[in-house]
Amino acid sequence: MPHVSTPPPNFDVIVIGAGIGGLVTATQLAAKGAKVLVLESYLIPGGSASYFERQGYRFDVGASMIFGFGTQGTTNLLTRALAAVNVSLQTIPDPVQIHYHLPNGLDLKVHRDYEQFLQELTAKFPQEREGIRRFYDECWQVFNCLNSMELLSLEEPRYLMRVFFQHPLACLGLVKYLPQNAGDIARRYIKDPELLKFIDIECYCWSVVPADMTPMINAGMVFSDRHYGGINYPQGGVGQIAQKLVEGLEKAGSKIQYKSRVTQILLDKGKAVGVKLANGKIYHGKRIVSNATRWDTFEKLLPQIPAAEKKWQQRYQKSPSFLSLHLGVKAENLPPGTECHHIILEDWSKMAAEQGTLFLSIPTLLDSSLAPKGYQILHSFTPSWVEEWQGLSARAYAEKKAAAATAMINRLEKIWPGIKDGLEHIEVGTPRTHRRFLNRQDGTYGPIPRRKLWGLLGMPFNRTSIPGLYCVGDSTFPGQGLNAVAFSGFACAHRIAVDFGL
Repeated sequence: MPHVSTPPPNFDVIVIGAGIGGLVTATQLAAKGAKVLVLESYLIPGGSASYFERQGYRFDVGASMIFGFGTQGTTNLLTRALAAVNVSLQTIPDPVQIHYHLPNGLDLKVHRDYEQFLQELTAKFPQEREGIRRFYDECWQVFNCLNSMELLSLEEPRYLMRVFFQHPLACLGLVKYLPQNAGDIARRYIKDPELLKFIDIECYCWSVVPADMTPMINAGMVFSDRHYGGINYPQGGVGQIAQKLVEGLEKAGSKIQYKSRVTQILLDKGKAVGVKLANGKIYHGKRIVSNATRWDTFEKLLPQIPAAEKKWQQRYQKSPSFLSLHLGVKAENLPPGTECHHIILEDWSKMAAEQGTLFLSIPTLLDSSLAPKGYQILHSFTPSWVEEWQGLSARAYAEKKAAAATAMINRLEKIWPGIKDGLEHIEVGTPRTHRRFLNRQDGTYGPIPRRKLWGLLGMPFNRTSIPGLYCVGDSTFPGQGLNAVAFSGFACAHRIAVDFGL
């Protein structure tokens, strides 16, 4: 690896990327007195949790189903991250997490009220009443273990010892579930093939893999927190989370710099000591934190891939990106009582296929200020791989986008007849769009297992094999999702703070 002569560091910590994981790391450290610089390649913060505006609409770039804004326990990590730098957000509770529209007429809602959800699911599968209860109750066991302790770095021995002595049973419970996947637990209690497929899509809708490949720790968190802390939408849109974290970062005396694309992580005798920008500017820091994907970090920003990363890539691969459809629709064309979040699948065999599962969020049902008066935002998205969109002429690319948008609208029209007649605005984003604006290789939304693994045991923590370099975000423990990357940020900041004696 090339050697550079290192001047004194300008900053304690340099964070590459202003996604939620990077911003939580930065704000946690800034709150403890560290001098932090966040370098963001785009014009605004947030990454896939940012926003864009068109003709009076404010569209969320990514998902609108937000965990982590509860008021109790320790798993409300977004609430805690904002509070650490003395900022806060008003949120709007959603009474239903998801309304599923599934094959064979399986139509049901995941209510915020746990018992109401179990009643609705049991009514569809009365012969599995006991199995349903036992599976979801076991998810609560996992969640209660997590929710009883402060969630910080599992790489810090003194923290682990303290937590073990304070909560020995909870720690032993988590150790038990760490190598297990949700599908293994589900099959202990449930036999009905269609109900097991429902558990699959319950996992797939946030992990992008079926239950057999979804860690039980993550499933326990999601399947319980939706009833405990609930789904809460930030007033003003998802992009407000990053905006508020930046506000808190600057209040704490640290800084963020936009239009600052990092092209190289600088090494001195094998240790990460700084970064170089596309414009040639160099910054030095005592610690470097990458909020880029591991593929971007180790394949683009460093001269060669460390052996540990090559082993990790043998276990994990890039998840698909998404084909996104942002619609403005007349409010009168949506029937009263429509829920905010929906998942649509017509054929179980196509759940994980290209453009198979269709997601829909209507955030204006919770916050009408995001759209012009009398209109609703419909954000529909479906998994898609970048390879499907490569090698096309400009004309062929535009035609393919238009055809894909029509196909998605037709699927929505079958459930909500009349949507087509109310269309006022249409915007399509492909995996190429996500790659370009989010600066993520192939537009991926994070890693997924190549094969069935031992739960979360294969997910790396924040430290890397390169001294001074840390990773944060969905490529690190515990994985994808805003609350999960916030956890990663808390853990990363804690590990670095311990190194600094803060």
